[in-house]
Amino acid sequence: MTADLHRLALSVLQPGFEGATAPDWLRKALGEGLGGAVLFARNVTADTAGLVASLRAENPGVVVAIDEEGGVVTRLEAREGSSFPGNRALGVVDDVALTERVGRQIGRMLAELDITLDYAPSVDVNANPANPVIGVRSFGPTADLVARHSVAYIQGVQGAGVAACAKHFPGHGDTVTDSHLALPTVHASLAELRGRDLPPFEAAIGAGVRSVMCGHLLIPSLDPSMPATLSRTILTGLLREELGFDGMLVTDAIEMKAVAAIYSPGEIAVRALAAGVDAICAGLVTAEGLYEIRDAIVAAVLDGTLPEERLAEAAGRVHALAEWYAAQPRDAEPDDAAGMEAAVRALTITGSARLTAAPLVVEVNTRHNQAIDPNTPTGLAAALGEVLLGTERTSTPDFDERPVVLVVHDAARHPWVRETVAEAVRRRPDVIVVETGIPDEPAGAAHIATHGISKVSAKAVARWLTR
Repeated sequence: MTADLHRLALSVLQPGFEGATAPDWLRKALGEGLGGAVLFARNVTADTAGLVASLRAENPGVVVAIDEEGGVVTRLEAREGSSFPGNRALGVVDDVALTERVGRQIGRMLAELDITLDYAPSVDVNANPANPVIGVRSFGPTADLVARHSVAYIQGVQGAGVAACAKHFPGHGDTVTDSHLALPTVHASLAELRGRDLPPFEAAIGAGVRSVMCGHLLIPSLDPSMPATLSRTILTGLLREELGFDGMLVTDAIEMKAVAAIYSPGEIAVRALAAGVDAICAGLVTAEGLYEIRDAIVAAVLDGTLPEERLAEAAGRVHALAEWYAAQPRDAEPDDAAGMEAAVRALTITGSARLTAAPLVVEVNTRHNQAIDPNTPTGLAAALGEVLLGTERTSTPDFDERPVVLVVHDAARHPWVRETVAEAVRRRPDVIVVETGIPDEPAGAAHIATHGISKVSAKAVARWLTR
């Protein structure tokens, strides 16, 4: 009985780990029934396919998951930047056929590595311009725009044979706090939630999305006492019973301080499972940490805190997602032009400028949120350097006689960035401003908004400036 419970408890866990090879404890746990594993940029090498194969050698049905949104959130291409421009750029273009093409190519990239699940897309409506964690990860600020592009993206990823995941239920767009750091509160009324935040999730469910990720969010109009991750009212009452979602529901990473500052990992897992969650994402754990979570789940079943039927239901949904993946054809046609086409069409340009000599690229580095790998480059200096030899990059706006390209991110959210732009324009009216986040009012001889950070967005800017 206890051995079966141990296996059931392990089957609902999706841990991350250090290194480019699977540690011994992870391989052992997979053999004991561990149901998932999460890959991050720290795990990615030229032989990521070999890493995934080693996981499947221990458990062929393991759900291998990754955050590959495109744009600023990329794990597979974190070192050079994504081949796809990200959600906000796709929303600016507003061509659902193109969004589906991009989603299919992201799915194809994962399918080639035998990855089961993409923790994407973000279907949050970025209703609050001050939002520090969603921003360009959202397709835009309105429900209808986000809903139609969410559907297209999901159809693309799943059309390539990889499960998609709509996140962060019931909506992380109207927040001013990053849930990696503290518990955000969504102050919207129930009517606002139903009119703005829920429609993209309803559309995703209608499109057959295989997974939903819940956000660590306090939403008093739905449940004044518990974060969504731990709220049966929100996850079972709203998502399951009212919206009709019957796929795999996974938590955001449980080490995020929004919940980790309140409960231990084991208690988070037990409470989330009781609320209706099927899979627990633990972004980085040790062997001891993994088994502590497993043992907490087993203890909760034995003392009646967590019904065994609920745990078995959760495990069944994890297995059902793995079985869906195993049955999918994975033969999406290459469409190498999709990412660049989206990046080019997303550029919003005010003014006119052209570079004929190597510029000084000044990167004004705002601190990205913690969903973004800290080493993900904007890539603009490299892209310009391929065309104009001698291009230099600096973070210090100490201008000389060379042409200057000022790269900023989310100037609309940061007064000090706006002041930096204004001072640069005062000193050098010919400065070219490239905005990679949510744009502010245009400034400079030319203002180019990419609506995201990616390798292709940088190349698109370089092409326009050296046309």
